[in-house]
Amino acid sequence: MSDGFTSRFTAEEMAAIRKSLRDEARFGSEFLVRLKRVAKRIPFSEDLLAAWFCTRDPATPRRVRMTLLAALGYFVLPVDALPDIMPILGFTDDAAVIAAALAAVAGSITPEHRERARKAMAEL
Repeated sequence: MSDGFTSRFTAEEMAAIRKSLRDEARFGSEFLVRLKRVAKRIPFSEDLLAAWFCTRDPATPRRVRMTLLAALGYFVLPVDALPDIMPILGFTDDAAVIAAALAAVAGSITPEHRERARKAMAEL
């Protein structure tokens, strides 16, 4: 990825993001189905949901939205650096990608996004 927010995404990065998110409605449903399946087993479920709600917020800047969607896309993709079925290690790569994305855009995830995530987690 490019060096933080001081430069633009490269053409290759944008092509990869567009490819993985071409059908946003399908992506959203796959993300939510996958999260429901594993939410109780991973400690960063609430962060994933907060990131998701941030991407759905029209006030979220496009660059932030694309960064989060790329990270969430990695969570959804069936091809993984470490298969998620591996005990303990399975979600560590997903957690690292999500943590990096959240750190990069931390100021854009609002208390409202986090509150919606808490409420959604209670319903899972």
